[in-house]
Amino acid sequence: MRLKISLLKEPKHQELVSCVGWTTAEELYSCSDDHQIVKWNLLTSETSQIVKLPDDIYPIDLHWFPKSLGVKKQTQAESFVLTSSDGKFHLISKLGRVEKSVEAHCGAVLAGRWNYEGTALVTVGEDGQIKIWSKTGMLRSTLAQQGIPVYSVAWGPDSEKVLYTAGKQLIIKPLQPNAKVLQWKAHDGIILKVDWNSVNDLILSAGEDCKYKVWDSYGRLLYNSQPHEHPITSVAWAPDGELFAVGSFHTLRLCDKTGWSYTLEKPNTGSIFNIAWSVDGTQIAGACGNGHVVFAHVVEQRWEWKNFQVTLTKRRTMQVRNVLNDAVDLLEFRDRVIKASLNYAHLVVSTSLQCYVFSTKNWNTPLIFDLKEGTVSLILQAERHFLLVDGGGIYLYSYEGRFISSPKFPGMRTDILNAQTVSLSNDTIAIKNKADEKIIFLFEASTGKPLGDGKLLSHKSEILEIALDQKGLTNDRKVAFIDKNRDLYITSVKRFGKEEQIIKLGTMVHTLAWSDTCNILCGLQDTRFTVWYYPNTVYVDRDILPKTLYERDASEFSKNPHIVSFVGNQVTIRRADGSLVHISISPYPAILHEYVSSSKWEDAVRLCRFVKEQTLWACLAAMAVANRDMTTAEIAYAAIGEIDKVQYINSIKNLPSKESKMAHILMFSGNIQEAEIVLLQAGLVYQAIQININLYNWERALELAVKYKTHVDTVLAYRQKFLETFGKQETNKRYLQYAEGLQIDWEKIKAKIEMEITKERERASSSQSNKSVGLKH
Repeated sequence: MRLKISLLKEPKHQELVSCVGWTTAEELYSCSDDHQIVKWNLLTSETSQIVKLPDDIYPIDLHWFPKSLGVKKQTQAESFVLTSSDGKFHLISKLGRVEKSVEAHCGAVLAGRWNYEGTALVTVGEDGQIKIWSKTGMLRSTLAQQGIPVYSVAWGPDSEKVLYTAGKQLIIKPLQPNAKVLQWKAHDGIILKVDWNSVNDLILSAGEDCKYKVWDSYGRLLYNSQPHEHPITSVAWAPDGELFAVGSFHTLRLCDKTGWSYTLEKPNTGSIFNIAWSVDGTQIAGACGNGHVVFAHVVEQRWEWKNFQVTLTKRRTMQVRNVLNDAVDLLEFRDRVIKASLNYAHLVVSTSLQCYVFSTKNWNTPLIFDLKEGTVSLILQAERHFLLVDGGGIYLYSYEGRFISSPKFPGMRTDILNAQTVSLSNDTIAIKNKADEKIIFLFEASTGKPLGDGKLLSHKSEILEIALDQKGLTNDRKVAFIDKNRDLYITSVKRFGKEEQIIKLGTMVHTLAWSDTCNILCGLQDTRFTVWYYPNTVYVDRDILPKTLYERDASEFSKNPHIVSFVGNQVTIRRADGSLVHISISPYPAILHEYVSSSKWEDAVRLCRFVKEQTLWACLAAMAVANRDMTTAEIAYAAIGEIDKVQYINSIKNLPSKESKMAHILMFSGNIQEAEIVLLQAGLVYQAIQININLYNWERALELAVKYKTHVDTVLAYRQKFLETFGKQETNKRYLQYAEGLQIDWEKIKAKIEMEITKERERASSSQSNKSVGLKH
């Protein structure tokens, strides 16, 4: 990825340009110390003077009023705030009329920023004050006061906090009075510029110590640049939070959100005092010290999938290269390319007006449809369909271009969704709730309606990243997520009535990805790269989970690596310095998943015998129990030396009825309640009581006996025997109540138990003979 710079031969301003701001993706306003406000039209390459300000007004900062979110959509910004050196800020219309000038600070007003909703304006000045104003320019409050000038300010993603500079310090102050203020020393020189992104919640700062730094919202340092030759005068996040730009003397740099640099350009600009990204995130404008306005386009982005590499060579041209035979195709577009995604044998490209869908089998005839909104901020793909996110909503389309659904939820803000907070599979869409980060919304892909009975997935702490598995049946769909403690959890997305368990898979997990071909999960865990070959093991037999993992040392990936993709059996990891590392994992677990999904149990056993690996046998054992194939489970458990489980499986095989077997298989997986329900529904009340006795669930055993008016004496007898073994006295009131005046006769109890077992055998054999009679007929 690099920047394509365009700079006019002669500057349009006579003095330094202090600030720039985009109205649309093709129109920019610039303000200069020559008192002029100039409009730039990039389509026609024309410039025109909008207004000449009075000679005593030297503009310092400009910010366009945000396009309103939600119902009342404006296609472009209509007015802007301009701060100036005379201590005022001015509300100016698009046509250049000064609607209002407000006395704001003693000395220059150094920065002014609208919040995301456009309901409040924050200004900072040389007098060290931070003031909040209403939309119309009425003073609401003075948020803070300090003895040194505040050079830059930014709103937090939820417009509830303000970040500002104080010399070498950065301060985050919530608008609520008495809320905790966060302050830390960020640079060794005065901090000149800050920016806070609403999508990734990361902070950028630039200072006179010639460095730029990336912080999280808790003030932890994520990236610290090398010192440059000159102070860093400007920094700005791209709208989607994936990139940022850095400006200095004769210097423009494009960086990834983790800090490493894609490209360094050296245009003849003087110092770049202000950087603004266009609405669609494809180009940058810089306000230059020598009167120029520098424009830079982001080009040469790359997308890779299997043997295809796609490169954006120009604004409207892509090059596709097949590395197997070196075949090259050129794709031409009518408008500028904004976003693209290559996965599942399809390339999806959104331009400013249309969406193109290419198949990797045929690059000549794309499917084209018009977009509702225009600026697409995110494209996600699954095997059967893809998801587009723009300012207006979330839309699901098939690869044939057919609109499928558009999920909606209360308080939906699509401008802050990214690949970590939205996940797509063939049948499900999962979206993290930004208003309450402990909640995940789950939608049915085909209808866009909430999944199941509409219950939300709720966790005990804030969730950072979510990912749906891609294969298997809808009923088995799982979602994995990382919470703010960096713990990895997995849970089922089907939520009917009963509360689904959320089970912990690992700790200190920084990034995760599901394979696109089978349900294998990989993640970077502290100092290890871990692959969960069969994550469902936690639902079946948690004891053998460690045996189903593959782990290797991750120190080669350096600090803060990120998983880019997991295609087939190849995992691509981006290191903190921007380099890509490819890891191949064993292909056998994927083959095992395939055999099991087709119920080819003999082939699965044969594969495990051929590979002779503990991990594979452990995966097969869990898969067999999950699919109720106890014969295969017995072979697999024997192979990993779990003798107690082999014996238990053998005892299950000898049970007389189908229901009893089913109940004991459920117990094997730890689903005690379900096992009890199966037995009670089949009328096997004694067996339901017996499993509770075996598990020492004394309260429940007595409850069932009393409820069904049977075997109360059996429960009391076993309880008495249990207490005698440990030399204890009965203290439970309910047991004392029912034991009053009851003589325990073991002979009688044994006879009753024998009778129950005989009855169950007879039932099983009669249902078997009924089946065979039915087959004969």
